[in-house]
Amino acid sequence: MKTRRGEKETRRRGEKAILRLASRLPFFASPRLLFSFSSLLLFPVLLVVLMNGCSELEKPKTEPFYAETAPPPKKEFRWSNGKSPKTFDPAQAVAPPETDVVRAVYEGLTETDPQNLKAIPATATGWQSSEDLKTWTFNLRKNSKWSNGERVTANDFVRSWRRLAEMGNNLVHRELVRNIVGFQPVKLEVLPVVGNVTIDILPKFPVNNNNLLPFQNTPLIQNQSNSNSAVILPKSAESNSNNAPPNPLIEEKRATPFGVEAVDDFTLKVSLLKPDKDFPALVAHSMFRPIYGDGEDFETDKLNAGIVTNGAFRITSVGQDGITLDRAENYWNREAVELERVKLVPMENAEKALAAYRAGEIDAVTNADFEPLALKLLATYEDFQRTPHAAINFYEFNRKNPPFDDKRVREALAISIERDRITEGEMDGASKPAFNFLPFDDKKTKLVQDAARAKNLFAESGFPGGENFPAVRLLVNRNNLQQKIARVVAKMWKKHLNVETEIVVKDAGELDAAWAAGEFDLIRRGVVLPTTDETVNMATIFAPEKESPTENKIAETGENIVPNGNSNAATAVSTPEPSPVNAENNSMSNENPVEGETILTEEEAIDEIPAIPLYFSTSYSLVKPFIQGFDINVLDAPLLKNVRIDNNWQPKTAKSES
Repeated sequence: MKTRRGEKETRRRGEKAILRLASRLPFFASPRLLFSFSSLLLFPVLLVVLMNGCSELEKPKTEPFYAETAPPPKKEFRWSNGKSPKTFDPAQAVAPPETDVVRAVYEGLTETDPQNLKAIPATATGWQSSEDLKTWTFNLRKNSKWSNGERVTANDFVRSWRRLAEMGNNLVHRELVRNIVGFQPVKLEVLPVVGNVTIDILPKFPVNNNNLLPFQNTPLIQNQSNSNSAVILPKSAESNSNNAPPNPLIEEKRATPFGVEAVDDFTLKVSLLKPDKDFPALVAHSMFRPIYGDGEDFETDKLNAGIVTNGAFRITSVGQDGITLDRAENYWNREAVELERVKLVPMENAEKALAAYRAGEIDAVTNADFEPLALKLLATYEDFQRTPHAAINFYEFNRKNPPFDDKRVREALAISIERDRITEGEMDGASKPAFNFLPFDDKKTKLVQDAARAKNLFAESGFPGGENFPAVRLLVNRNNLQQKIARVVAKMWKKHLNVETEIVVKDAGELDAAWAAGEFDLIRRGVVLPTTDETVNMATIFAPEKESPTENKIAETGENIVPNGNSNAATAVSTPEPSPVNAENNSMSNENPVEGETILTEEEAIDEIPAIPLYFSTSYSLVKPFIQGFDINVLDAPLLKNVRIDNNWQPKTAKSES
């Protein structure tokens, strides 16, 4: 009886489906006639006919582009790259849209080729390094000028970089400069005070001619006891341990050597603490671009369209409807810049950006937080681009805690994770599996997923079949996506290694405290890598005292990762912050807490496995087909001076697919 009822229900549903299909076909006057007793034998044949007919009627035309609109009549590029920028200051530009503006209106020593990510000449025509890769010399163009007509010289770079050093902890990307001599935090030492003399603040002195970095206004801490008064004074880079402590009354004569020197007007020499083969790539970052003057133009919250710049474009207007950039008259390579004007059009959200793009009001959309449904819709169009982003998500080991001090254990946990399942299954293809720590070269050595080898490594380390292995204490931030990923990883460890996992969810502040106290076995972290410089990137990820989360973070809004995140959006910090004491002493010269090692290459990281790379985030963009040279790359750093417009391009009539 149940079988017959099931057959009737299946038949009834099939009939309704066919009725819906047949009702749309003109050659059936009465679709219900199909189901007379005499026609049941023809059911399979009719079904095929109906399905084919419906397919011909309903299959939509496939449009190659999400928006096929004609190009603008002028050489004008209209770009929506998020909300309105907050600053034009290269030192404070953290992410788009600020970095987009800075790259357009300022030019540094080098640029990053948007296609191959190599350093290419910009204000500098070439560069050389010492054999130990710790001294770099840049040769500047003699025809590079500011927008006011003055010549750009090496002293402009010295002055601008000295300003970065004087910003101290207020510098947003401190991790990028700490390998340059003179950029390290001032160390403090306690010195005796003669008599009843007390000092509250060291004065800020003018820069002398010996290329020294003056002290900033530094508060001094005093012991108020009458017999043992003491003050804390900055300690110079060169120790004077062989001499008596200096008199604090003449301490102002001591200053920190500054590793940026103008040899002459067109030669700049930079001294580093540690070798860096990729230093020319590092200085392509927007932070290292020179500014005109002492930075007074950036001391107010108001955007100043009248600032003097040295890039391919200059700012001509700032308003609620956006920012207008015009091709700079004094740019040394002006003739090679095709765009006459760039309009940066702010958009409140992705929906409005899509509508404007569809209507032909803008030519490109980047830095937009597209919803998952919109991403699926856009994925089929040729003008939609999805690009891996230099934002690594990983689980960091506490290598001081056994058994995680054993490299075999770390490797086993790392290679037993099926990253493809995380990115495709849990994240619906919105990220790229990370088998290494840097997303710039797919040919480099990678971790290989190998459950069988992971089991053998566990056995070699004394935990065959996971026997007697302690539960892994994994800390993640309070985010639904990260909790979901952690549960999936825990299941993989259980399946392949028979390991139990305790997932601990904490708010940002609690996560910071746990990281500082070492109260974890593994902790989830995310770092945005704004440069291709391997030395700086690895030191940033694995330095013993890491930068604060406001400087290295993966921006998250709810469950959606915003890799090229809108810097104006509210974000959830995901990177642990060091304690104040450690933050003061942070420098590239610090040793790694594990066996005194410092990891400065990706090869060393793959060999040591101080962390488990999980995935790289993804950025999205829409670019009209008549726009050429607007190359979105892993750094989210297109060059506007390379952009061209094909004014002869015209929309084509889409052909329907049968």
